[in-house]
Amino acid sequence: MKGLVFTEFLEMVEERFGFETMERIIYEADLPSGGAYTSVGTYDYGEMVSLLTHLSEKTKVSIPDILYAYGLYLFSTFERNYPTFLESATSAFDFLESIEKYIHVEVRKLYPDAELPSFSSNRPNDTTLELMYMSERKMGHFALGLIEKSLEYYNEKASVAMIPYSEDGTRVKFVIEKRN
Repeated sequence: MKGLVFTEFLEMVEERFGFETMERIIYEADLPSGGAYTSVGTYDYGEMVSLLTHLSEKTKVSIPDILYAYGLYLFSTFERNYPTFLESATSAFDFLESIEKYIHVEVRKLYPDAELPSFSSNRPNDTTLELMYMSERKMGHFALGLIEKSLEYYNEKASVAMIPYSEDGTRVKFVIEKRN
């Protein structure tokens, strides 16, 4: 997992729960990296699981809720650091459909070792987008936060249903329906 995901996660933890909490979960997680991440480094996903687990235990916030909040938070980082990806789309649906075909292609050019989730999309009609999320990392709630923040970015109103497609959380279907 790319270091950017870790560095931004720890920034969110510090912002929301304080420096002491951030330091405490790093210490308690006893991470192989020591919690010293660089945005371009690559780190074991198990370290993220450990950080999430310790943060959840310390704050009594569920892991799905932490992941969702992190998705909302990280979208702002993408907006700030990678505006071209957002500016290349004219709507949230266009942006979400571009994840696999454009954004992940560009990310892999920069970081060939990046382990990204995969997405497939289907538009049954003009007001509905079905987005299938597939990842061994089981971060569907994180994707939900990113999806909802993308709708906000494009100033679009929609309902988002998150439908588990596998018991282990590796496959999730999002049904996004625009509202007037």
